[in-house]
Amino acid sequence: MSDSNPFGSGSQYATTVQFGDAGGTGLNSASPADLVKDTTTASFTADVIQESRNQPVLVDFWAPWCGPCRQLGPVLEKAVQAAGGRVKMVKMNIDEHPAIAGQLGIQSIPAVIAFRDGQPVDGFMGAVPESQINEFIARLGGKDAGEAALEEALAAAAEARTQGDMQTAADIYGAILQQTPDSIAAAAGLADILFEAGDHEGAQAILDGVPEDRRDAPEVAAVRTRLSLAAQAAELGDAAELEKRLQQNPADHQARFDLAMIQNARGERMEATDNLLAIVKADRNWNDDGARAQLLQFFEAWGMADEATLAARRKLSSLLFS
Repeated sequence: MSDSNPFGSGSQYATTVQFGDAGGTGLNSASPADLVKDTTTASFTADVIQESRNQPVLVDFWAPWCGPCRQLGPVLEKAVQAAGGRVKMVKMNIDEHPAIAGQLGIQSIPAVIAFRDGQPVDGFMGAVPESQINEFIARLGGKDAGEAALEEALAAAAEARTQGDMQTAADIYGAILQQTPDSIAAAAGLADILFEAGDHEGAQAILDGVPEDRRDAPEVAAVRTRLSLAAQAAELGDAAELEKRLQQNPADHQARFDLAMIQNARGERMEATDNLLAIVKADRNWNDDGARAQLLQFFEAWGMADEATLAARRKLSSLLFS
C-alpha cells in the first residue's frame, strides 16, 4: 500500500468526508431543546406543516390521563434527540386541542403521525417498543451527514475499482477503516483487492479483524469463500495434466471438477461454470451432487449480482428444469 491518502491534504475528501458523529452534529445544529416542543391548534401549521418542509416532524397525540402515552412520550423524545436533528417532535394534548386529531381521524391514543413536506406520510399507534421507534425514525429521517459521507466514499472506491485504479480504491477503503473500523463494506472491499493482488495473507488479516457477529455478512463471506477456493485450487496440480486426462476420458468427472476449480482461481469463470455444468448434465449424483454444490459456492464467491453468477444460474436452471 502506498502512503498516499485521498482523504489527506489536497484531496476533495479532506474537507467533505467525516464519518460517524465525531463533531457532534447531525443534519442540522438544533439543540436538544429545539427538537421537542408542545403545539396548539393555532400553531400547528407553523410547528408541523411548515417545519416539515425542513425535516420530518413527528406529532405525538396524547392526553394526561393516558397511561401508555406517559410511557411512550419519554422514549419517543429520547429517540428524537438521539437522531440529532434528522427529525423533530411536536406534542399535542388532545384534551386541550382536539380539532387536529379529529381531522386526522385519530380514534385512540397514543398516536404518532409523521409529516414530511407538509403531508402525513407514516405513523403508528400504541406504546410500541423502543427498537420499533428507532427503526421508525431511521426509516423516516434518512441518513445523517456522516452516513452520507461514508456512502460517498464507498461509491468513490467502487468507481476507482471500475476504472482499474486499485491503489486509489485500496487507499480509500483503508481511510474509511481508520475512521469507521466496523465498516463491513470497506473491510470486504479492501480484502478483495488484496486477494486480487495475490496478498492472500493480507486479505485474511482484514477478514480476521471483522467483528465476530458480522463475519457472515454476504460481502465478507464472499471474500472468505474466494480465499478458501484459491487454497483448494493450489493443491490440485497442473491444469494441463487435467486437460490431458479429459481428452483421454471425457467422463473423468474428478479431472473436470479439479480443472473447474483451477479455472475459477485463474478468473476463468465461464469455463469453470461450463465444466461443472457438464458434470451435472452427465451424472447429477456424482459425488453427492458435488458439481452443483460447488457451483453454488462459486456464486457466493463471485457475488449474487455478478454477471457470471447470473449467466451460470440461467444455465443451471435450464439444465435442471428443462
